[in-house]
Amino acid sequence: MKIAVTGKGGVGKTLLASLLSKLFSEAGYSVIAIDADPDANFAATLGFPNADKIVPISEMKDLIEERTGAKAGESAPYFRISPKVDDIPEKYALKQGNIRLMRMGRIKKGGSGCYCPENALLQTLMAHLLVARNEVVIMDMEAGIEHLGRGTARFVDKLIVVVEPGRKSIDTAHNIQQMAGQLGMKDIVIVGNKVRNQGDKDFIISSLPEFTFLGFLPYDQAIVDADQAGVPVLESSKPVIAEARRIYQTLSPTKEPARK
Repeated sequence: MKIAVTGKGGVGKTLLASLLSKLFSEAGYSVIAIDADPDANFAATLGFPNADKIVPISEMKDLIEERTGAKAGESAPYFRISPKVDDIPEKYALKQGNIRLMRMGRIKKGGSGCYCPENALLQTLMAHLLVARNEVVIMDMEAGIEHLGRGTARFVDKLIVVVEPGRKSIDTAHNIQQMAGQLGMKDIVIVGNKVRNQGDKDFIISSLPEFTFLGFLPYDQAIVDADQAGVPVLESSKPVIAEARRIYQTLSPTKEPARK
């Protein structure tokens, strides 16, 4: 399975990506967890030590120059657009149990100087992870999907958009659907989060009638309390874990999600 999790900031996509990573790893799968969100909370939520010290691939200047032949952040007339990346997961990912974690860093956009070497390395690495690797790949993405290109997006089995009961979150889901459609992605599904009651669930469903729903994570103050106290969030709420397990089971290749 190759899964990308996205949504408006603060809706809980990192929580869902972390729960799915844990559940796949506990089932015996080898998991590559990719933090493609500049806010970079994936490692901390998964419980990796010294998460704030992890250097993103896009900031590894020596690696970028070695693989592309050009210095990071500098204008270069020539550089390798398909650098060697197959050894990067083993050399630069952090490992904990069955999970390897990689921070990708921010995709650089035009108009901010020449960042082409960084982008070439990130895009080639992403394609390698999605196409050539046999592990389960779970990506925690920002609201955009810039880390995915036309050549790699079609290898994502599921693009999961996490939404909460709010208009801005719903609008973001529609924007992501449009961006994904431009990349040829068709398997886009929704997970509702922070659902307090049936009214919240009905609002999400009625606002996104064209989508398939994988499940609805309940709001639980225990998640907020655990985050504030700095204790493991993934073990703090039995109701959330139970629903995440149902979502994981739905993602089995032998099953299809039920339409609501």
